[in-house]
Amino acid sequence: MFRDMRRKKQLLSKDESLRILETCTAGVLGVIGDEGYPYTVPMSYVIKDNKIFMHSAKQGHKIDSIGKNNKVSFCVIDKNQVVQETFTTHFRSVQLFGKGRILENDEEKREALEALVEKYSPDFIEKGQHEITRDWERVSLIEIEIEHMTGKAAIEIINK
Repeated sequence: MFRDMRRKKQLLSKDESLRILETCTAGVLGVIGDEGYPYTVPMSYVIKDNKIFMHSAKQGHKIDSIGKNNKVSFCVIDKNQVVQETFTTHFRSVQLFGKGRILENDEEKREALEALVEKYSPDFIEKGQHEITRDWERVSLIEIEIEHMTGKAAIEIINK
């Protein structure tokens, strides 16, 4: 169902790909938008139990799109260094595909929000709990169940 990577020498291990997902702070969510056009949007996220979680307003393009077609992609760029003299870029990234869903269960929603607070504001856990309670009625949580993941790096990085 998913294509194999063409340049296999540049393939990152699953562990390295997961490390990138755990340490990066933003990625790009891709959904099938209006009239079949792709819609992409940068998102903060957290990975937990081999799933990606992100928060959103309760309404909007991405929420509508996931409701119509739950197939999504997500991409994180860990490194992107332009090397002028060799006309190339030293990069490291992770691309994944999966099924997105809007969390409805309160326990799942709270766990996802708490994981986001732990990742982005570990020194403010208590204040984060207050924010979760305050914004509870206004926030949606998106979960991506990862079906396929590929990490890739420039050959110059792999060969170091």
